[in-house]
Amino acid sequence: MGTRDKASNKAQDLKGKVKETVGSATGNEDLRTKGKTDQTKAALKDVGEKAKDAGSNLKDALKGD
Repeated sequence: MGTRDKASNKAQDLKGKVKETVGSATGNEDLRTKGKTDQTKAALKDVGEKAKDAGSNLKDALKGD
């Protein structure tokens, strides 16, 4: 996974946590839900990036690199 992708996903996750916390503290259910959505999107992107990395590693192993 690229460093830029990792940083972007982490930033989205942190942004989501802040939204969720603020939404919970203020009783703003919409903001809380948006925060959870941001966290879920970041997690899904991480899974996708890890799958790409695994595929690339497997390809390299099969080629003997």
